[in-house]
Amino acid sequence: MKPAYNCFCFAVPSKLFRKLAEKAGEDEGKRLNSHIEHSTRLRTQRHVCSKQGVVPRTVQSPQSFMPAQAYRRSIFNAGTDTDLPGKPVRHEGDKPIRDRAVNRVYDNTGIALNFYHQVFGRESLDDRSMRVESAVHFGKNFANAMWTGEQMVYGDGDENVGGFTEALDIIAHELTHGVIQHMIPGGLGVVKLARKDREFEEQTHALQGQAGALNESFADVMGSMVKQWHARQTVTQANWLLGENMLAPQHGLAIRSLKDPGNRKLTWYDDDQIKTMEQYLDGADVHDSSGIPNHAFYLAAKKMGGFSWEKAGLIWYGAFAKLKPRASFLDAARATCAAAESRFGSKSKEYLAVHSAWQAVKVIT
Repeated sequence: MKPAYNCFCFAVPSKLFRKLAEKAGEDEGKRLNSHIEHSTRLRTQRHVCSKQGVVPRTVQSPQSFMPAQAYRRSIFNAGTDTDLPGKPVRHEGDKPIRDRAVNRVYDNTGIALNFYHQVFGRESLDDRSMRVESAVHFGKNFANAMWTGEQMVYGDGDENVGGFTEALDIIAHELTHGVIQHMIPGGLGVVKLARKDREFEEQTHALQGQAGALNESFADVMGSMVKQWHARQTVTQANWLLGENMLAPQHGLAIRSLKDPGNRKLTWYDDDQIKTMEQYLDGADVHDSSGIPNHAFYLAAKKMGGFSWEKAGLIWYGAFAKLKPRASFLDAARATCAAAESRFGSKSKEYLAVHSAWQAVKVIT
């Protein structure tokens, strides 16, 4: 099955590895930089399950969370190799096996897909009950997870970064790249790269510009909401951190913060995410500039109160589905304001919360 586009979306940005490598010794620096280059060895041989029909409904384990027809999960074991998809080890409805990584990916993928179904009525990533394939134990100590355009891939991590199969918010973030890939034909912010601009040969496309930052932000927003939804946390109870406890203690506490983008006391020692347009520069890294719409969502959700997914989440989900592939932050602001007005009214607390949030991050006046 050919991917819709060859846009590899990594859980840990290459920039973070470069920053860590700059402060590491020679040997450690080489190892960190190797994670950036690791995907040059990614080889997709075949996708076994893409050729299979719909799986008959089976008795679900308590961890499955959903009837089989809403989504279908298949987990593969890459066996520390880089050939994909790997050996099939668990399919929808199967009992847990003696591999924690397999079981955690199965369960966390189910939680994320169940969130999309129960909150937004969405059936799997494509809204047509597609099978979601995931490969674990990819590469030797590969310290990342990624959405390849057609499946999820997880490394086991190393002494610097790990815990990818345990991180519900990161898994939901990466799966959301698949959601928005199907939601917006051509992909939000997906740009074809010249050969000279590629980090590795297979990287024919990448996320760029404000549209690319919106893609990353939508994934962060949904990843954060899935974590809150699963824990039944209100907007005030949630800490709004993404990728907690994935970094080694000497590197930091989390990958990103929606509550306070760029706050290194909350995230990691060289986090340079931005949270207002006053800091924005054309050509900014999409993981840095995604802090602007991230913070707008946090501010809107906080002002509405309650659970983030009940109002703010519905507004964002409905609005982003209407964005064009090259949408700007202003387009997103207008779309979310329009969605809030349509759902709750122009004088509602919800509309005013969304409008004031985009004002606070200097996207609208």
